[in-house]
Amino acid sequence: MASVPLGFTEILDLGWAPIAGYLMTKLYPGKSGVTAGVLTTIEELMPGMDVIPSFTIMWCYTYLINSRVEKEENVIDVDHT
Repeated sequence: MASVPLGFTEILDLGWAPIAGYLMTKLYPGKSGVTAGVLTTIEELMPGMDVIPSFTIMWCYTYLINSRVEKEENVIDVDHT
């Protein structure tokens, strides 16, 4: 990245920010997807914040953290009497 002129990546982020936010809402539906979409858009618009792996964090939340919570909540008790 040393050959990229300073400021060029920030200009690209202006176009990427709304696309990233939109993709986040489509990949992860519901309230968590909308929240992640807004936070991703804001993160991409802020200079120097490209080091935050927004999509990876959301994937971990959805498939590692949130899946444990859902498994505990979805208990169905069937009485066979």
